[in-house]
Amino acid sequence: MPSRHLALAVYLLATVQVCRADVPPPSVAEAEPDQAAVVEMVATSATPRASPAARPTAARPSLANDQRAEWAARLREIYARPAAEWPAPDVDSAVEWVEIGLLPDPPYPADNPFSKEKADLGRMLFFDPRLSAGGQMACGSCHDPDLGWADGRTTSFGLNRKPLTRNAPPVLNAAFQRQFFWDGRAESLEVQARHVMLNPNEMAGTEQRIVETLSQVPAYRQAFADAFGCEDITLDLVSQALATFERTLVGGHSRFDAFLRGCPDALDDSQIIGLHLFRTQARCINCHHGPTFSDGKQHDIGLSYYGRKFEDLGAYQVTGRTEDVGRFRTPTLRNIANTGPYMHNGLFELPGVLNMYNAGMPTLRRKEHQADDPLFPTKSPLLKPLSLSKQDLGDLLAFLDALSEPPRRIRPPELP
Repeated sequence: MPSRHLALAVYLLATVQVCRADVPPPSVAEAEPDQAAVVEMVATSATPRASPAARPTAARPSLANDQRAEWAARLREIYARPAAEWPAPDVDSAVEWVEIGLLPDPPYPADNPFSKEKADLGRMLFFDPRLSAGGQMACGSCHDPDLGWADGRTTSFGLNRKPLTRNAPPVLNAAFQRQFFWDGRAESLEVQARHVMLNPNEMAGTEQRIVETLSQVPAYRQAFADAFGCEDITLDLVSQALATFERTLVGGHSRFDAFLRGCPDALDDSQIIGLHLFRTQARCINCHHGPTFSDGKQHDIGLSYYGRKFEDLGAYQVTGRTEDVGRFRTPTLRNIANTGPYMHNGLFELPGVLNMYNAGMPTLRRKEHQADDPLFPTKSPLLKPLSLSKQDLGDLLAFLDALSEPPRRIRPPELP
């Protein structure tokens, strides 16, 4: 057997072994002693490494350029087939996963169906700072189309530029979400819009002031009449118009989408290898699956910073259930290269995020005074050390870039 074929065979064998290996998550007893130190070490390291106490087996071997080209060609042929014929993903048995793929048409609820007039009205409202106290900020202040429909900040700011505690999620493809905000406290875009307008730390509006302000503008009264059949303006109608506009913000123009539509060269060699890693050895598909690359659920991935600076108890602050401590909604990975920084606290860049996942994410050790603490967070068992090489991580990063889209330039409308 030629040496390059032997090397490729060794690589494929390692691929199968890592894919099938049953590597249990680190236990509390095995966990590293300092969560913040591990987060800093792993997230800022240029070379992927596992936590000292939960180090997995040796990293998979890397391939030479000619071997990578041969491997990529095989994968390109495989993934050009219908998704039903793709290799089985590395998914835990309890996970109800859906194959990644093209986005469908956006759904509109029966009680707020689409109309062009409603979407046009929502577009004006989205960029209108008069919805906020003092006319300081609009929805578009934190969801800027030039910044991937996010704001590019670690955490957003609210009224009087007061810093908030969480990173602004992008609204692109929000039409497909089942819950909103990092902690899932809103069940629809309509409810989400209302929350932000009335939150004293965000837009700090009041229902009365918003309705009175818009009602004083003749062009808005006419726009509401065109959209809803009457000039009477209510906060519910404002929320419906905003939600309708946001549901029109749908992507689906990435290189990955082009590949699925039949363009085999839309993904380069690194990206096609990254696609395979995403579904198999890297285990990303356990949480990031379906057309939106999100399961829409909440997970504790070890970043609650419990008992430390930056502590955020996540969904627990909404539900009051102890099992929800440290759980946050799984974000979409579509357009991810354009929406950094990352995680609910905006503390990380993408290479650091991949390094942390490769290490199995930080596991918090109970201190003596926390022995009986009912709120002590429990990291998701889906997280395991991965043994990915630096080459693997580069391929994953390349695939994530292929999920991102060219900038969608939208000129804010002229406001009445």
